[in-house]
Amino acid sequence: MSNESDINPADAPPEAANEDLPPTTDQLMQAATARIAELEAEAAEMKDRWMRAEAETANVRARAQREINETRQYAVQKFAQDVVEAAENLQRGIDSLPAATDGESGIIARLREGLAGIERNFLAILERNGIQRQDPTGTAFDPNLHQAMGEEETAAHSPGTVVRAWTPAWTLNGRLLRPAMVVVAKAPPGEIGGDGAARLDTTA
Repeated sequence: MSNESDINPADAPPEAANEDLPPTTDQLMQAATARIAELEAEAAEMKDRWMRAEAETANVRARAQREINETRQYAVQKFAQDVVEAAENLQRGIDSLPAATDGESGIIARLREGLAGIERNFLAILERNGIQRQDPTGTAFDPNLHQAMGEEETAAHSPGTVVRAWTPAWTLNGRLLRPAMVVVAKAPPGEIGGDGAARLDTTA
């Protein structure tokens, strides 16, 4: 009866012997290739996440800048509305003065010139701050800028033309502050269907 210690190592199973062998060059290359591929995949994923984060950061920064610009640009809108009302009152004051005549009082002439100069300077200050006055007389009616207060039958203007403006249109950096109060031309009865309504072109 033999002891286990008497077993010859040469008689051990081949599998047991292979477990103690160092990895071959091919095995090392395969392991290295697999690890490189794994690291490349991780790097690509991290790059994609970084690029997405950068894009989101840029979007947030651009959106915040737009909001800041809009807030700065239109924060004075209520104040601007009050200012243009003062400008219109100034214009009404000038319009209320009597028309210039050869024998008029020097006081009236100086008053008119003084108010006209104040108005010019006032409007220049408003324009430098993005507030503009637009006289729509003679232009086509624009519902985005004009408020029609009535119609006037006339052959001197095309239908839909502003023939008279009671007040101008005011804008702040392109945004409407106050619409112009206007009277719009319409064709006389003889040039329309006779019922007061303009003919529509239905041939198109």
